[in-house]
Amino acid sequence: MSSEPIGLVHEEDSVEGVHVLDLDVDEETGTNLQGRASGSVKRKRPLKSQWWQYFEMLPEVEGEEKRCKCKVCGTTYKADSSMGTGNLQRHILKQCPRQRTRDIAQALLEQGDKSLAIRSQKFSQERFRELLILAIVRHDLPFQFVEYEAIKSIFTYLEPQVNHFTRNTARTDILKMHKNEYNRLDQEMRSCPGKICFTSDLWTSIATDGYVCLTAHFIDSNWVLQKKIINFSYMPPPHSGIALYDKINSLFNAWGIQRKVFTITLDNAATNDVFVGLLRDHLSLNCSLVNGGEFLHVRCCAHILNLIVQEDLKIIDHSVDKIRECVKYVKGSQVRKKKFVESVT
Repeated sequence: MSSEPIGLVHEEDSVEGVHVLDLDVDEETGTNLQGRASGSVKRKRPLKSQWWQYFEMLPEVEGEEKRCKCKVCGTTYKADSSMGTGNLQRHILKQCPRQRTRDIAQALLEQGDKSLAIRSQKFSQERFRELLILAIVRHDLPFQFVEYEAIKSIFTYLEPQVNHFTRNTARTDILKMHKNEYNRLDQEMRSCPGKICFTSDLWTSIATDGYVCLTAHFIDSNWVLQKKIINFSYMPPPHSGIALYDKINSLFNAWGIQRKVFTITLDNAATNDVFVGLLRDHLSLNCSLVNGGEFLHVRCCAHILNLIVQEDLKIIDHSVDKIRECVKYVKGSQVRKKKFVESVT
């Protein structure tokens, strides 16, 4: 009696009327089907990936892994099911030297990749310069950034036809951008339907240079609250109330918004009291202030709270000084830190 399992017939033993099964290797997974339990034959799984249409399976060689071949260039790859299809996809989209553009486009469309639409856009030198200048302004980069060799190499790699420009061109473009933004903001503030509130601050830098900042807050024609810095410039000494009045009033005249001033928020300092008094008298001449300028001066709440806290801290200054000296002593050496940690734990 034959030792063959019932119901399993090899290809060489097939007879008429009996369904022949090839039980050597499964085509998709490469799994050996010999020795399976009687009646349990794994079906061949169809190759569902779209990338198989560009490859054909090579005849199997005993003792070697299954392989497939590109229909265009003939490059072969492993075709075992555990390998996946990532290598086939990369070959079709990037590596195949003879793959037609139409085939690649079709593959991208079938994949649902939006990169095809992006690649088809025409390169604009004007838009490239605009974005690069915007990056310099936003990230506080030096003008020389556009002349860095590594950066130029990146731009050339992304677009071989790009025209590089110098730091002087970058400076000129930034000045043009400033002028355009200045004109746009000027028109926006002039056309806003209501009054404008202002905040201003004056301080001295670590290099003993004085600076003044003036910020406008207003609601535009679309009922959107806007906050715009309309001036940030050097403020020469003396920083008196009269000098501050001359500076701020000249800015109002330059922007043409004298009749739109509603309030101005300042620190709680005596110099600002003198400045607001002079500004109120001047703006009252054209009757542009609301209720005669009663609400013109708004004292900064944060600054007032800071002054209150500073006064309270003076009461415990002696204790704070002791704590500060203790911290300095402990941090003076690694040995002290170690002893301190041991004492705490």
